[in-house]
Amino acid sequence: MPFWQSSNGSSSSSSSSSMHNNNVYQQNNSQQLGVRSTTHSPNVSTMAKSFLPTRRRLRLDPPNKLYFPYEPGKQVRSAISIKNTSRSHVAFKFQTTAPKSCYMRPPGGILAPGESLIATVFKFVEPPENNERPVDQKSKVKFKIMSLKVKGEMDYVPELFDEQKDQVAVEQILRVIFLDPERPSPALDKLKRQLAEAEAALEARKKPPEDTGPRIVGEGLVIDEWKERRERYLARQQVEGVDSV
Repeated sequence: MPFWQSSNGSSSSSSSSSMHNNNVYQQNNSQQLGVRSTTHSPNVSTMAKSFLPTRRRLRLDPPNKLYFPYEPGKQVRSAISIKNTSRSHVAFKFQTTAPKSCYMRPPGGILAPGESLIATVFKFVEPPENNERPVDQKSKVKFKIMSLKVKGEMDYVPELFDEQKDQVAVEQILRVIFLDPERPSPALDKLKRQLAEAEAALEARKKPPEDTGPRIVGEGLVIDEWKERRERYLARQQVEGVDSV
C-alpha cells in the first residue's frame, strides 16, 4: 500500500535510524492492521457487491437486439416480448438515442407478476450512402429498457422513474439489427409472428367488453335488454304519432 512506503528517499541513512524505524513499525504493525481491517472491510464488501450481476426483473425476447426489416426511406417495425419474472409489480420504460426517428408502443407500462406483452418499436430507415448493401448497414441507434418495482396495481406515469431514481434498474441496452426482407430467416419469421401477435392484442383492447347477460340495476332488479329496446321503440312511436296530429 502507498502509505506503507518510507518517506526517506536518501540512501545514506544511518543504521540506528533504520533500526529505530523498524522498531516503531513492528510495535504499531498489529494495531494498524487491526484498524485497517475494521475500517476498510465495509468498503471491500461494497466493492464486491458492485461487481455482482444485476438481478433481472424482466425477461426480454429477443434478449439484446431489435430486428428491423431493411427498407430505406420507410418507417419499419420491430417487436420485443417483455415478461415480468419477479414477484412484484414492475414498471418498465423505453428510451432511445434517436427520439425524432423512433418511438415505442407502448412507451412504458406496469406488468403484474408473470404478466407479459409484446411492444412494437417504430423506426424510420435512412436511405443508404454510397450504395451500401443491407448487410453493411450499421445503425448507431440504441434502445434502453429500464425497470422499477412498484406497489401493486396503479396507473403508469413516466414520472415514476424520476421520483425513484435510486430504485431504477437498467434491464438491457438493445442494438438495432437490419434484416433483408427478401431473404427468409428465422429472425425474420419470428419478427413477423411477434408483430402479428402485437396487432391482435391491440385490436382486442379496442373492442368493447362482451355482453355477459342481463344487467342488474339497483336492488336486484333485472332488466331484459329486448324489453328495454321495445319500450324505447314504443315511446318513440307515440312521440311521432303526437307530432303527426
